[in-house]
Amino acid sequence: MAKTPAKRLKITDSHRHPPLIHGLPDHIAQLCLSHVHPSLLYSVCHSWRRVLYSPSFPPFFSLYALFSTDQCLANSIHFFSFDPFSSKWDPLPPPPPDPPLRLLHRHPSFLSRNLPIQSISVSGHLVLLAASTHDFFPALSCPLIFSPISRSWTFGPRLATPRRWCAAGASRGVVYVASGIGSHFSNDVARSMEKWDSNLQPNKICYENHRPKWRWEKMRGLKDGKFSRDAIDAIGWRGKLCMVNVKGDAAKEGLVYDVEKDLWEEMPEGMLMGWRGPVAAMDEEVMYVVDEKKGVVRKYDAKTDSWEDVMESGRLKGAQQIAAGGGRVCIVCGDGEIVVVNGNRYRPSAGYL
Repeated sequence: MAKTPAKRLKITDSHRHPPLIHGLPDHIAQLCLSHVHPSLLYSVCHSWRRVLYSPSFPPFFSLYALFSTDQCLANSIHFFSFDPFSSKWDPLPPPPPDPPLRLLHRHPSFLSRNLPIQSISVSGHLVLLAASTHDFFPALSCPLIFSPISRSWTFGPRLATPRRWCAAGASRGVVYVASGIGSHFSNDVARSMEKWDSNLQPNKICYENHRPKWRWEKMRGLKDGKFSRDAIDAIGWRGKLCMVNVKGDAAKEGLVYDVEKDLWEEMPEGMLMGWRGPVAAMDEEVMYVVDEKKGVVRKYDAKTDSWEDVMESGRLKGAQQIAAGGGRVCIVCGDGEIVVVNGNRYRPSAGYL
């Protein structure tokens, strides 16, 4: 979930469209309309609807999803974004053709398992970080970044070690990847960690010790390679990255990485005990979990090191994914249903993927 528009369209001049507000220049009218609730702008008229998707309008949250038309083909992956005002899924433009993107979601030899394609939302962009090719090699040698404002894809700096089945996350606009597997298993890779400051732009490269900072930097490694067995979500929360090495309700180990101190710590016992399904953090401040076995949404309380029940629903059993932003928690259930929970009032609504 990214705090950027799902799509942006340029407002053309008044020779082709009527004025937004009669008697006012369009640039003044846009300032006035920016204070109107977006749902009203969408409903009133087409000219106001165009304002909603213009670069001058304040950004809004959007969901991204990956769809596979033929799960055993490497070129069958498509990306979509959900427009919360039109309630439609819009396809994203295709990634750059060179080099060709080969992301595999299912392999004919492993039909019972989905191969992970790891992405995160950071600084208002969708960033693809790790995936597998048909030959089980890392599919991405550098991040692939989608900007919803320009509706275009660009490449980030080359990873020192391209990897798959890794831990991936972001904190305060900085992207992190840890552990995982490269072209083959290596204990050095399984214990390694890299970071990339996405706040720095390639056309405004800063230098540190005569080296460009638009690059991946090696950070303190993990104590072992136990986090290289699956794709892991590293949850950015209050200046830390929180992660566990096993998904679901099974016994697991947890680590917390302090981004300021470059230090790994054991996860607090209460946090680890309640980590029983997909986890997401609202604005990196409030952490939510879905107990995929019991169908319960919980919120973490750092003072008591415990998880507080928010709501319970049988529809949430077997939950697959969770995202949080804009005061709402969005949960993808096992059957493709999306349940949206108001983080302030805890009222659920539903839709389908």
